[in-house]
Amino acid sequence: MAWVDTVLDTVAAEFSDAGDVAQFTRVVLRLTLAAVLGFALGFEREQQGKAAGVRTHMLVAIGSAMFVLIPQQTGIVPADMSRVIQGLVAGVGFLCAGTILKHGKDEQQVQGLTTAAGLWMTAAIGMACGLGRETTAILSTLLALAVLSLVPRVVSVLERFTGPRTAPPENAVDSHRIPASPDDPPLR
Repeated sequence: MAWVDTVLDTVAAEFSDAGDVAQFTRVVLRLTLAAVLGFALGFEREQQGKAAGVRTHMLVAIGSAMFVLIPQQTGIVPADMSRVIQGLVAGVGFLCAGTILKHGKDEQQVQGLTTAAGLWMTAAIGMACGLGRETTAILSTLLALAVLSLVPRVVSVLERFTGPRTAPPENAVDSHRIPASPDDPPLR
């Protein structure tokens, strides 16, 4: 049956992007590491009750890894890879922008900036995994987890000594403003 051989050959050719065991292992390792590191960041965010949690961070990390891994497998030249990375960063920026909310009087209160920055960082970590920069990806994840977990505690301890940071009253003088006329109040 010649048609069965043709079908089998076609199926085998379609799965030839991981032609040998080394290449297959490399792809599995990079995508799995991206998923694990995305999970770590997403778990921290989910524990803080943020909308973008485990699944979102994992998908951003895996997707970012794939966007750089696939062109790399096809033999893309470095100049073209830089365009892929530029497009990926811009695309993730749109995703991150969707997590930022403005509300309150005159929309002066902003929420979601840390989540947006975390997703942006997760995309960068995914790219590092996809490009085979596993050590950089792991170190970046540990640093990001420290920023997300430890920095709020450090700030809390510092505020005990210095007092909490408060917003200036609406009628406070802006110390960075240059008086426009002699009638303006003096700068402090």
